[in-house]
Amino acid sequence: MAQSRMLLLWVSIVCAAGFLINLNGCGGGSSGNSGSTPPPPTQKIQHVVVIFQENRTPDNLFQDRVLISRGADIQTPAHGWNKEGTLITPTPAPLASEFDAAHGHLAFLEMYDGGKMDGADKIRVGCAPNKPNCRRPPYPTFTYVDNSTGVLAPYYQLAETYTFGDRMFQTNQGPSFPAHQFIISGTSATAPPGNTMSKFFAAENPVGKNIDLNLAGCIAPPSELVLLIDSTNPDPNTNQTRTMYPCFDHPTLTDLLNANGISWKYYAPTAGSIWTGPNAIQHMCGPNAPIPNATRCTGSDWTNNVVLNYTQVLTDIANGQLPSVSWVIPTGAVSDHAALNDGSGPSWVASVVNAIGNSPYWANTAIFITWDDWGGWYDHVAPPTPFVNSYELGFRVPLIVVSPYAKPAYISHVAHDFGSILKFIEGNFGLSTVAPGAGYADERADDLSDCFNFTQTPLTFQMIPAKYDAAHFLNDKSTPAGPDDD
Repeated sequence: MAQSRMLLLWVSIVCAAGFLINLNGCGGGSSGNSGSTPPPPTQKIQHVVVIFQENRTPDNLFQDRVLISRGADIQTPAHGWNKEGTLITPTPAPLASEFDAAHGHLAFLEMYDGGKMDGADKIRVGCAPNKPNCRRPPYPTFTYVDNSTGVLAPYYQLAETYTFGDRMFQTNQGPSFPAHQFIISGTSATAPPGNTMSKFFAAENPVGKNIDLNLAGCIAPPSELVLLIDSTNPDPNTNQTRTMYPCFDHPTLTDLLNANGISWKYYAPTAGSIWTGPNAIQHMCGPNAPIPNATRCTGSDWTNNVVLNYTQVLTDIANGQLPSVSWVIPTGAVSDHAALNDGSGPSWVASVVNAIGNSPYWANTAIFITWDDWGGWYDHVAPPTPFVNSYELGFRVPLIVVSPYAKPAYISHVAHDFGSILKFIEGNFGLSTVAPGAGYADERADDLSDCFNFTQTPLTFQMIPAKYDAAHFLNDKSTPAGPDDD
């Protein structure tokens, strides 16, 4: 049995190296949803749902006095020093603000400033494309989300009722494109382990002539490039000098799920967005032409498991078709992304949680709600040091763990990152790590075990009140919008 599992693991890793083997021979038309074997009925968590929102920190999004009274490490207000030694007093801003802060790797280095955490006011801040003359407070990166209208009430209730993590760190020190690689594989490496390029990670969002961040990955225009970072070189002056077309290949968690017959889906609003992680993994995308000339993904992973309708997660829950593992990626309007969202993100997340909570799935599901990067907002907690490498770890992002077995009204002070979610999934379903010995995030991360108590009486679900219900999102006929900046 052990030899059989190891063989399946090696098959999945070899198939990840799409340029080494005919991709059509790697699983053929078989996917995690085809002939999948459900977890044993005695396994308490049989479904894991990862809801991946956009661009917030605990200090920015969770000025919640209940959490703070319970010991959550949230600075109230989220003040900090700048490089001139001035204490910056924060101001409230709407969730749907008209301005946004840079949050690439260079912005990380600016704010981190060698551990001084005094460079947030130096981060570039711009207006939404349709609001070129937007009003900005004197220190916009020090703002926190204004909850005077109750817009954050669903998030607050979820965090207060279940488990809130105040030491959840973004794995990478950069923006969305690499972050969405980390959440499905624990890395943004450009090549599989053992390859000479495996030490180079995608570090930023793609750039290029007439760049369109909704047409990225293996179906990006030929002129599109992504800046790489040498993960073994700690010198920021010399470690980001290379670029490449933004289509990579390396092992992913989905390979392990496929190899072990565990069903999965990746719900996303659009095919080419930098938020749609599988489009940049060659063996997951299966481009219809040799890169960089492909125009669509056609691989079995893509056609069987990537659902280009983010609200279908709601209908799949209602129809009893929720897979064992799900990633739920938002459209721009519900993403919480500054200068892009319309304030409905908390309602969107509540609609997914309520759909699960009011279904038979509640009894055996774990929901992880987190945000893909810090968004350029000030946060007073520096990432753990020494760094794992020149690109890991990044700043804090919020984490909410929702489950009948999540510890109620609990604040987790344990250091987690995106690899922790992968590690939980692997441990729960009895899998190995994505790429043993490669140093991917799931291999070294904790498994979020402090957030659960599997001996407690299962929690009874409590409906999460929200401004908009599931019908609002299911009936929304507007064109899904993706990212418009970094």
